[in-house]
Amino acid sequence: MKKPVLYIVIPCYNEEAVLPITSGMFLEKLKSLIAAGKIADESRVFFVNDGSKDGTWDIIRSLAEKDEHFAGASLSRNRGHQNALLGGLMTAKEFADVTISIDCDGQDDINAMDKMIDEYLAGCDVVYGVRSKRDTDTWFKRTTAEGFYKVMRALGAETVFNHADYRLLSRRALEGLAQFTEVNLFLRGLVPLVGYRSSSVYYERNERIAGESHYPLKKMLALAFDGITSLSVKPIRLITGLGFFISLASVIGVVWVLLTKLFGFTTSGWASMTCAIFFMGGVQLLCLGVIGEYIGKIYNETKRRPRYIISETTFDKADENRGEGA
Repeated sequence: MKKPVLYIVIPCYNEEAVLPITSGMFLEKLKSLIAAGKIADESRVFFVNDGSKDGTWDIIRSLAEKDEHFAGASLSRNRGHQNALLGGLMTAKEFADVTISIDCDGQDDINAMDKMIDEYLAGCDVVYGVRSKRDTDTWFKRTTAEGFYKVMRALGAETVFNHADYRLLSRRALEGLAQFTEVNLFLRGLVPLVGYRSSSVYYERNERIAGESHYPLKKMLALAFDGITSLSVKPIRLITGLGFFISLASVIGVVWVLLTKLFGFTTSGWASMTCAIFFMGGVQLLCLGVIGEYIGKIYNETKRRPRYIISETTFDKADENRGEGA
């Protein structure tokens, strides 16, 4: 039986502090899988430079020159984690039979890759890396992250609880993912839509080895809102329900005002009236904001701009020829 070619796809943005450490870990894991006879020697650790402003790309090129099991591609500019990951997956698809995507910071347990490959060899096209617990996260991050997955589920979006972007995808699954052409990317919501046989591998998440996280609260909230608006229209339906409820309450209020007028029970109420006006104004602005977010996404989708542009790679001619025939 032919051994599958594995590409470990790793997006990188300003990772010069951690990359020299974790690159050795990834290479050691790749070579152990090769030695175990699970994957082919043509397998690679594939870094994707997301327009880093530090020396990340120089480190990637240096690694590729020293060991053929390293490869890299650089985006023309910073496009964000999801676009960089997609660019890496779509590039690796031309060379590999299977990919495993993972972050560069060393927090995800690389030993879970053994179980992922076993699941792939057993017939799974998609294997999700799922965190068994989040003890290394702060209380705030753990609470908000778990709350996000619950909100996504409540809004009807299909996601895997406590799964980020650590996953295995077969070439068949990658071909399916390539058919999703939306610009507003939320891969952890798109992959379940691809279908095919899937399973999950559970692992404990570690502390970041070096450097700083590139996902502050602002980016986390933006990613969460992108996920909700990309996968579900339920917020629009909630706005419709809210509008109906307020309209009904207004009708009841008008009837109440008329009755109190008729029976002579009217009292002054400028303060309550002002509060009601401000409340309604806030609700209307909130609803307009949510609707505007959807309209903005429609606007971005209609322009069909490229989600990423690869400006440079470390592939040699032999790799390129093999990719063209894949």
